[in-house]
Amino acid sequence: MLHRSSISYDPLAIIKGFDETVGQLDKAFSFGRSLANEIDRIIFVAAGSANRAMLGLVWWIEHFSSGLEVRRYFPAEFMAQNPSCLGSKTLVVLASKSGTTPETVAAAEFVKNKPCKTVAFSQLSTKPLGQSASFVFTVGDETPESFTAIFMLMQAMVGGLLAERGEYDRADALMSSLHALPHAVTQAAVQNEQRAAADAKAYAKDGRIYHIASGPGFTTAYVFGVCILMEMLWIHSYPIEAAEFFHGPFEIVDKTVPLVLIKGEDPTRPLMDRVSRFCDQWAERVMVYDSKNFPMPGIAQEIRQIVAPYILQAALKRFSSHLSLERNQPLSTRRYMWKVPY
Repeated sequence: MLHRSSISYDPLAIIKGFDETVGQLDKAFSFGRSLANEIDRIIFVAAGSANRAMLGLVWWIEHFSSGLEVRRYFPAEFMAQNPSCLGSKTLVVLASKSGTTPETVAAAEFVKNKPCKTVAFSQLSTKPLGQSASFVFTVGDETPESFTAIFMLMQAMVGGLLAERGEYDRADALMSSLHALPHAVTQAAVQNEQRAAADAKAYAKDGRIYHIASGPGFTTAYVFGVCILMEMLWIHSYPIEAAEFFHGPFEIVDKTVPLVLIKGEDPTRPLMDRVSRFCDQWAERVMVYDSKNFPMPGIAQEIRQIVAPYILQAALKRFSSHLSLERNQPLSTRRYMWKVPY
């Protein structure tokens, strides 16, 4: 049986784990600024949680920029499609926590002989991905929050790029908020501890949980639902986009189905309000995780909407830790990943 000590949470250790990331934020911002006159297109390439962090970045670039083209790919699909736009004014952004994800490393090698610029985000520069890109930013291998850490550096780079292009006038607020984000996410986790334990007891025996979110908040719905509940706890967990909810998926809703509603503060929030109203009428087992319920110390008001997915991710991770305890299944458990050929 798992012991409660196995899911203990040490805020100071978590914050310390962000030291390398925080130390590179200004460098990443300056790097983004240096690209302003050199690129007119960004292609994001990653698998798993890093790809979904990129989803939010793409959303905000499209929101703020009128002239920067942006695309997002899974590495295998990127290589199969071989986009024709990989010219000298294209930046390819690659990310992998371990720096060894085979498809992502292969994608970095794939673009080596093309005229595009490349930058990688990973734990260590010495791993294959770091060795394959022209520029590398690292978060270190001491942080248990590498998903958020990699986002921070990519967001700083994007902020610098948009600011230098004259398309973003909140750079100072963004950077001060990114510096404060480690404290804000740990506070969110601590704040949610009691609720996380209660939710875990209530839903521990469920074999399926649906997650609904909108816009950049879908980052959290996917990463928590797929990269944690499916991958680590083997729960049937399907993330649903709010904009598509009423075009088929809402037919699965009844009084027994567990639902997690993830509500942020970006312009798509009304889409989630509509989902909430429907669930208030037709569902009973609903967990609403709303970023407005978290104070986010140090985060500027205008930046809350950008970092909300990571605040909610930190809170929901405590739910998954308690689920792990209730189900007696460590989050390190795998059937196939790293164990069999695939």
